[in-house]
Amino acid sequence: MPHALERKYPRMGSSWPWFWVFPQDHHSTDPVSGVVRRHHLYDQTFQRAFKRAVQATGVAKPATPHTLRHCFATHLLQSGTDIRTVQELLGHSDVATTMIYTHVLKMGGGAVRSPLDALAQEG
Repeated sequence: MPHALERKYPRMGSSWPWFWVFPQDHHSTDPVSGVVRRHHLYDQTFQRAFKRAVQATGVAKPATPHTLRHCFATHLLQSGTDIRTVQELLGHSDVATTMIYTHVLKMGGGAVRSPLDALAQEG
């Protein structure tokens, strides 16, 4: 962790929340302490890589890394996750912001799935 945060939270660097999902491909040297460490991937780097991947797959619809966030929320709701859990996972302070994803739940009676349907698929 950067030196100021390391002083404030001495054990944070070894906790799961500090680990990067998308780490940089190289190490950096802290100019104050001289400690060599890996930092997070810059958002622009990920955005460019994502754009290249979308183009390479031939996906015709527009997609950005933020699309992954929307898909994540949508799939959680479709699989029955409660709205408060989705709100917490997305980091929304107001549940009304999360409610925009509930449009996927208004698919009529034909789209309703019983938990027993999942059992049939497993067998």
